[in-house]
Order: sequence, then structure tokens, then C-alpha cells
Amino acid sequence: MHMADASLSPAVGGALWAVSAGLLAHCARRVRQTLDDTQVPLMGVIGAFIFTAQMINFSIPATGSSGHLGGGLILAILLGPHAAFVTLASVLTVQALFFADGGLLALGCNIFNLGFFPAFVAYPLIFRPILGQARGGVRLWAGSVLAAVIGLQLGAFGVVLETTLSGLSDLPFRSFVLLMQPIHLAIGVAEGVATVAVVSVVQRTRPASLAVTKASPLVALNTGRAVAGFLIAAVVIGGGMSWFASTRPDGLEWAMDKIRGSEAPARLNEGVHMRLANVQERIAFLPDYDFPAHPTAAASEPARWPLVSAGTTVSGLVGGLIVLVLAGLAGYGLRRRQTAV
Repeated sequence: MHMADASLSPAVGGALWAVSAGLLAHCARRVRQTLDDTQVPLMGVIGAFIFTAQMINFSIPATGSSGHLGGGLILAILLGPHAAFVTLASVLTVQALFFADGGLLALGCNIFNLGFFPAFVAYPLIFRPILGQARGGVRLWAGSVLAAVIGLQLGAFGVVLETTLSGLSDLPFRSFVLLMQPIHLAIGVAEGVATVAVVSVVQRTRPASLAVTKASPLVALNTGRAVAGFLIAAVVIGGGMSWFASTRPDGLEWAMDKIRGSEAPARLNEGVHMRLANVQERIAFLPDYDFPAHPTAAASEPARWPLVSAGTTVSGLVGGLIVLVLAGLAGYGLRRRQTAV
């Protein structure tokens, strides 16, 4: 669901940049007030895990489409919504800058669509009320799946609305929304199941520490074991499992292809769009999670599966490391300022 710049006008993209920046400032203030020392390394390693997990697209049966984990709900459950938003913003920024996954103008939209709805709508208004004081079972399943579905539905509608308001694409609102919402319903169910799996594994490491309070995240983690577990998972997923990602287009690409026969919007070679595209091309040293293609390479090759590629492995490991450092430094910096007061 990563938007490209070509779908957005500078006005809409800039407005969402401002909204996301304001939310980040608010979250930074709240993290500074509440962040526990043990959560600083967790922001880094769970962020790295989400980065690598997003590399694995899974096929949506009978559609020809695929989806991948958003991760906002998992982060909110494990870190609380404010630290989750900061961590997911780190993931999306690294993806846009170094892997050209999502445009630079669209970065504010992507942070809002993938971060705000799961962290500040789905988690507090759906997941927590359904879970209540339960520690798992049917309530965990119901809360996770419903929260993931609604968070992703809102995010998908945000993509449609931002695209329509921009007025640059040839995607009719009615057709676009009628394709985007159902395909992201299926992706949301898969995200809910993945959320249950991750939270259940984490819970088993320290079941006595579970606590549902208004101010703290759901799971009080055993820091050492959690750090090691998420770090190992990130290395395994980024280093090898990412080869097995589905080659089918994701939900957004699939919807665009169904309407106009092309998975990606045409690049706009003028104005802000051209300048930002040039900046992204210079910075993104592993575009599309692979080594840059040689200029003489064939323009298009049949998609291979599994894609056993050193470039993909390097992308997973390097990207995960950058996110680990960036999100960890964000938490460390906020914690340092709290200590200095």
C-alpha cells in the first residue's frame, strides 16, 4: 500500500507531510514522558523485524494479487501507540530513501495511512476493548483480526481519497474504491492472523507479565529474550525467507492494473515530482530491494520464484540494520532528553 509520487499533487502530499510531522512531534513528546529504558532497544529490533516482514508478499488466493504485513498493530500492541508510530515512520522512511519503496512526496501519506489508523484508531478503539483483561484465546483472535481489518480498510480508503483529491490520475473514485477495499479486506485478515502469531509467541516468553492498563502497552516484554528473538527473526526473514515473496502485484498495484492495465502510475517528469524522483534515484542504493540493474540489462524479464538473489539478501540485512539503528537512536535520543531534564 506504499503510494508513489505520481498519484499525488504537491498540495495533498505536502498537507499529509505536515500532518504526519505533527503526529511525530506529538508522539515524540509522549514517548519522552513514558518510554521505559527497556523499550529503547525494542524499538530498534521490532522495527527491523517489521522492515524484513514487509519484504514478504503473500499471495491472495483467486485474485492474482498479493499483500504484505503493515505492522502498525503489532507495534502498537508491543510498544504502545506513540512508540509504534515513531518506529513505523522510521521503517517507511528507510524504505523510501534507500529502497525507493514509496515516493518521497508520498512519504507523509504512507506514514499516515500505515501508521495512524492502526496505532490510534484500530488499537485503542477496537483491539483493547475486545481483548479486555483476557490474555489470549478467542478475544485475542477476534481483537487482532478485526483491528487489523479495520485499520487496513481505513488506510486503503485513505489511499483512494488522497489519490482522488490530487486529481492527477485517471483512476475513477468509484472503481478504485470498489477494488481497493475488498482486496485489503483479505490482506487485513492475513495481518490479523500474523498479529496473533507474533503476540502469542511473545506472550509465551513471559506470561506472568501481561498487563492491560490505560497507559502501558499490552505486553510487558522480557527485554533480553525479546531483543534476541526479534533480531534472529529479522536476520532469518531478511537473509533468506524474503526470496520466497510472492511476485504478484500488491493490492494497490493490482487495483490500478485492473482499472487501466498498468500496475504503476506513469512518472511525471516535471516540477516537484521530477526533482524528488531525481533525489530518490541518487539516494536509493538498493532500489526495489536488489542491486541496481545494469543499464544494458533487459527492460523486463519474467518474474522468477523463488527469487534467490544476493541483492535481496543484502537488502534485507542492510535495511533491517539501518532501521534498527534509526529507530533505536530515536528512542535513545528521546530517553536521553528525558534524563537530562
